Amino acid sequence: ILDPVVAGELNDRTAAWRRVVVVAVGYGISTPALSGALNYFDSYRRKSLPANLTQAQRDFFGGHTYERTDREGVFHTAWTDAHKSIGDINERKAGEV
Repeated sequence: ILDPVVAGELNDRTAAWRRVVVVAVGYGISTPALSGALNYFDSYRRKSLPANLTQAQRDFFGGHTYERTDREGVFHTAWTDAHKSIGDINERKAGEV
């Protein structure tokens, strides 16, 4: 993917690659390798990946905290009344490398 020639070939054929996956899905034909490779290719090209849902779930179920791209710092949300404060985030992160 990093080689300029390979990258050029992939970029030139991406639209056709997508059409093949769409047609296969439309006909109910399973293409796990082809569609998985396309998903990997799309993820690889992004500057940042959408991990916000995973971070939110971890915070909701375990108070793991999360970071944001629009603000500095570490955050925790009291999602419902059942969620208690996790205390000072800096104390929880003490000793982490």
